[in-house]
Amino acid sequence: MTPQGLVATAACISLTACGASLPSSLSHAGFTQAAFRTPSSPIEHVIVMVQENRTFNDFFATFPGALGTTTGKMRVAGKTTSVALGKVPLESATTLRHTYPAYRTAYRDGHMDAFNLIRYQTTGKPEGKAPYQYVDPAQLGPYWTMAKEYALADHMFQTQGSGSFTAHQDLIAGGTQIDDTHSIVDDPNKRPWGCPAAAGATTSLITTGLKYQKDAGPFPCLTYATMADLLDAKSISWKYYTPAWQGNTGAIWNAFLAIGPVFKKSTEWNAHISQPETSIFSDISGGTLPAMSWVIPDGINSDHPAYPSDTGPSWVASVVNAVGESRYWKNTAIIIVWDDWGGFYDPVKPPPLDQQGGPGFRVPAIVVSPYVPNNKVSHTVYEFGSILRFVEDTWSLGRLGTTDSTSNSMADIFNFKQAPRKFKKIPSQYSRYYFIHQPPSGLPVDTE
Repeated sequence: MTPQGLVATAACISLTACGASLPSSLSHAGFTQAAFRTPSSPIEHVIVMVQENRTFNDFFATFPGALGTTTGKMRVAGKTTSVALGKVPLESATTLRHTYPAYRTAYRDGHMDAFNLIRYQTTGKPEGKAPYQYVDPAQLGPYWTMAKEYALADHMFQTQGSGSFTAHQDLIAGGTQIDDTHSIVDDPNKRPWGCPAAAGATTSLITTGLKYQKDAGPFPCLTYATMADLLDAKSISWKYYTPAWQGNTGAIWNAFLAIGPVFKKSTEWNAHISQPETSIFSDISGGTLPAMSWVIPDGINSDHPAYPSDTGPSWVASVVNAVGESRYWKNTAIIIVWDDWGGFYDPVKPPPLDQQGGPGFRVPAIVVSPYVPNNKVSHTVYEFGSILRFVEDTWSLGRLGTTDSTSNSMADIFNFKQAPRKFKKIPSQYSRYYFIHQPPSGLPVDTE
């Protein structure tokens, strides 16, 4: 299928997708308490596994039934030309720009043909053909097995066209809007990225009219409402599993490091932030898995481009297998998502842009659960707020009032009327034992 044909299939389904502006930002305690619940849901545990820096097409270009392509579009001398995508190993040396300005360059007013015009951060030279690639499916075996055995979403769009800092915020808050007209975008200008940042650290902003204001935002210790507020209000247990702190790495990828009411309250932090990330294995085996979990990998297991590792698919499979072989299987939903586009080509134009920097480009999303039909490819338009909406509805949490209110829930992937399916172990190169005994790499999950 041609990229043009793919674009035509991306229907405008959700309010956010149709260009609705996000509502005004809310204070830390300003979330709504209206009751919403997924009817007759047997789900008692939701696990969101967050991997790094891949477009949907980069991992699933040739997946049967999904919208992918092996041919891209480039802008050369003022004209749009076709280019064959290179098939590359997972351990690629490529590291690309994926800031908001890079996103707008590649997007080119919806033409999706200027990824080659993005400039490298270090040299300032155009990236050329570097973004035009897809990973050899032979190296993505666990991901493809899970997608075929359970469900793959091929219209999951990153909430903002930006990098990992705001993406991880979007996965706990549904957006980064700090007032009626401004949202945080891209990374803070000093590390670590959160409340313990160096003095003078600032963030960048998007304002109405899609104006980019570099380093014009507040110190990265934020007070907007997150899922922590909704979960705590209903006494729903939760944990954020993340690599242990190692200077500027590890906990730099704890999204709650930037949420003042969590970071500054030791009882909240100690109860809910679980380090290292492999502690999820002992919680599963020990019968103490919380209702809601976010799981952030060690950088070396994150699928991040240019890291010398092929362990990401096995890392995810090891957690899925741990759940599948435990008593939790019959009431758990595992959502695997990649946080941002990483600078790679994708042919599908995002839904109409809102005024807060998004939606961004497509990222992969896999759903594993005994209530997911076999080999389902969902073409429903989702964004990160769709994940939050599903969580909210599972426990009648109410709404944050960000993209959780304007996105389609991921509930349509499930069939709660079917009998729970028996788990089949996901084959992988590296085992749970490998990750439990793997020394921390000290690598940040991302640097942009």
